[in-house]
Amino acid sequence: MRILVPTLAFAALALTGCTMTPAETARAQAAAEADRAALGQQLAGLRPTKTDDCMDNFQSSSLKAYGSTLVYRVSGNLIYVNDTSGGCEGIERGDYLVTKSSFGRACRGDIGRTFQPGSQIPTGSCSLGSFTTYRK
Repeated sequence: MRILVPTLAFAALALTGCTMTPAETARAQAAAEADRAALGQQLAGLRPTKTDDCMDNFQSSSLKAYGSTLVYRVSGNLIYVNDTSGGCEGIERGDYLVTKSSFGRACRGDIGRTFQPGSQIPTGSCSLGSFTTYRK
């Protein structure tokens, strides 16, 4: 019984520490809306043509993140969009993405890890989703 009471108190304290304050919730919602708006601008004038499970890694010339959505730009007329499981948002602040994949292709289900530039410090990880091709 002596052990149970402190454990319950600690559990209650831990649960209250995990909830977001109204200000934190408002900031998170505003950031998500900003990401959606920026992604919409990036895809303006393009239309989705097909969805594939894999994308050749060598095709992409740049990578940007909009929340949990990754955008691989091949050219002005060709973009691949990938909705990840979340966790690789560090790309937005300049972190780089490392994926271990087979045959030079990034595929749905591959795990990507983000790292700070100039260091080996990991900042996040995510699972890649399907790749949607956008073209003019």
